[in-house]
Amino acid sequence: MSTPSLNLSADPIDLTAALVDLPSVSRDETLIADAVERALREQTAGFEVVRHGNCVLARTDRGLDSRVILAGHLDTVPIIDNVPSRRTVTDDEGDVLHGCGSVDMKSGDAVFLHLAATLDDPAHDITLIFYDCEEIAAEFNGLGAIERELPDWLVGDVAILGEPTAGLIEAGCQGTLRVRFTATGTRAHSARAWMGDNAIHKIGGLLTTLAAYEPRRVDIDGCEYREGLSAVAVHGGVAGNVIPDEVYVDVNFRFAPDRSPEQAFTHVREVFADDLASGAVTAEITDSAAGALPGLAHPAAAALVEAAHGRFRAKYGWTDVSRFAALGIPAVNLGPGDPSLAHRVDERVPVEQITTVTQTLRAYLSR
Repeated sequence: MSTPSLNLSADPIDLTAALVDLPSVSRDETLIADAVERALREQTAGFEVVRHGNCVLARTDRGLDSRVILAGHLDTVPIIDNVPSRRTVTDDEGDVLHGCGSVDMKSGDAVFLHLAATLDDPAHDITLIFYDCEEIAAEFNGLGAIERELPDWLVGDVAILGEPTAGLIEAGCQGTLRVRFTATGTRAHSARAWMGDNAIHKIGGLLTTLAAYEPRRVDIDGCEYREGLSAVAVHGGVAGNVIPDEVYVDVNFRFAPDRSPEQAFTHVREVFADDLASGAVTAEITDSAAGALPGLAHPAAAALVEAAHGRFRAKYGWTDVSRFAALGIPAVNLGPGDPSLAHRVDERVPVEQITTVTQTLRAYLSR
């Protein structure tokens, strides 16, 4: 298939539709990466452009005092009869663009591409990073590959990810920790229950502790982060006539970014101290990722907040801003679209939000 042509100078609403019409399910992003690379090379003057797998990177080098990184992933979740894009206008929602990736996050990508092509007098040098495989396991994440293999491309004063935020700045992100609690016993026939040791019965205290847990709220840089500790999976039992000899409960802790993953695990162990002290239950980490502090006090981030008319809030959930925060770069999420509509068959974005985010970032990036 020939490489599609993208007009980066077109209205970013139309550019969003063009990106949605290029299927780019995770691990199948070649077509859209080809189109983005071609457009940046053909239509955007003053940018160094590099292709790395299905990641496309571009940057200016005007010798300006600061550098802003604009980063967005090109991949989507699997398509569910929601490509190509379509547009509707209703009394309830107004003018809306539908399609897989319209929210997460091709509208954000379109804004970044459009601004790269149309900024007349930039106040900052700009780095653009469009990467693959964000929607699947972290080991495949293209931004992680760039961090390992092309680290000089992740140097900047502030980073903006085009994740959907309904046009508001969502600063930082929560960390996430998954812990598996396991109880073991002795298998036996349920008709002779006294000969066994029921593992499921041993986990009851842990569930009671979870039900009574009161999560913390913490304010950081004017952003309130709400923590959550939740059982997300329970597995146990062999058959309807067998006393089970093992059960596990997976617990997910979404923690505020003032905790490290190590501190988060210490807290989880403290919450379940009685269960663990008994020796009936063991705990092991199965997955973790650090959060990201909002960093809004940094001058470059403060200027972005001003351009957004002071509208910001905490980010609930984990995003790739964490990677930038780990490098000491203040990072925020800012993009069109309601994140609760991401990945849905009826995924859709109000076109007004695409325009608003474009205007906000144009004001921030221009002199």
